Amino acid sequence: MNQLSAGSEKARGLHRFAVLTAGATFCLIFVGGLVTSTGSALAVPDWPLAFGKLIPAWQGGIRFEFGHRLAAGTVVVLTLVLMAWAWRAEPRRWVRKLVVLAFGLIVVQAVLGGITVLLELPLAIAVAHAATAQALFCLMVSIAIFTNPRWDATAHVNDPPSRIPLPALAAATTAIIYMQILVGAVMRHMSAGLVIPDFPLSFGYLAPPYWNEYIAVNFAHRCGAVAVTAMVLWTVARVLRTHREVGALRRPALGLFLLLVVQICLGAITIWSARAVIPTTSHVAVGAAVLATSLALTLRAYRILGEPHRAFAIEPHASPRVIERQVTA
Repeated sequence: MNQLSAGSEKARGLHRFAVLTAGATFCLIFVGGLVTSTGSALAVPDWPLAFGKLIPAWQGGIRFEFGHRLAAGTVVVLTLVLMAWAWRAEPRRWVRKLVVLAFGLIVVQAVLGGITVLLELPLAIAVAHAATAQALFCLMVSIAIFTNPRWDATAHVNDPPSRIPLPALAAATTAIIYMQILVGAVMRHMSAGLVIPDFPLSFGYLAPPYWNEYIAVNFAHRCGAVAVTAMVLWTVARVLRTHREVGALRRPALGLFLLLVVQICLGAITIWSARAVIPTTSHVAVGAAVLATSLALTLRAYRILGEPHRAFAIEPHASPRVIERQVTA
C-alpha cells in the first residue's frame, strides 16, 4: 500500500469512528430522554457514585438512571479516543480543535448532570444539561461530516440570486429548531407536558382560554412547532425548487421533511397517550435527529453554495447527471 492510499485509509477510519461516536451520542440522548420520561432522574440520589457504590442494585428506576450514566461514560471514552485519533491522523488544525471542544463539552455535560442530581433537579441546571446534550450531538455530527474524505472534494454550485441565500435560510431553520428543543426541555422539566390535555386544539380552542406559567410554556412549545414546520417546509421547498439535481442537498432536505412528519406524529401521540414512555422518549430523540439533519443540510449548503473553494465550479445549466457525479457527500 502506497503512502497516498494509506493516508486515505486512515482518513476513512477516523471518519467511521466519528460516525460511531455521533451515533453513540444520539443513543445517549435517547437514554437521557428515557430517564425523564420514566421519572427516574433522582432514582440514584448521589453522584458520581450510586448509593455509595460503583454499581448499584439493578432495579426500578435505577436501571434507567444508572444506564444513563453508563451510556454517558461510554460516550466520554469514545470522545477521548476520537480526540487522540484526530490529533494523530487529522491534518486540519481546526478539525482537531473541534474534537477537543467536543471532549470539553462532554465533560461540562457530565458535571451538569452531577449537579442536577446533587441539587435535586433545579430547572435552570436541568435545562442547561439538555441544551448541552443537543449542542454536543450537533458538534459530533459536524465532526463526522468534516472528517468524511469526500468533504474536501465537494464541488461548488452556483446558487440562483435570492433575498435570503439557501445557506442562511438553512442556518436560520437550524437555530429555530434548537430553540424549540430548549422550550421543550423547559416544558418537560416543569412537568408541563400535559397541562393542555388535547391536541391539536387547546382546551377545545385555538388558544388556551386561561393561562398560568405551565400552560404558557406548553403553548409556546406548540407555537414553536408551527414555526419549525414553516421554516422546514420553506427550506425543503427551496432545495427542491433550485437544487433538486444536487443529491448532497436533496437527500438531507427530504430526510428533514420525513423526520418532521414523524416528529409531529410523535408529539400528538405523546399527548393522546398521556405521555406514554416510548412515544415521549422517541419525541425527544427524533427532535435531536431533526436538528442534526438540518445542521447537516446547513453545512453542506455553505460548502456547496458558498464561495468557490476548488479550481472548478459547476455551471448553473450543467446536466443533473454531471452535477450528481461531481457533487458528493
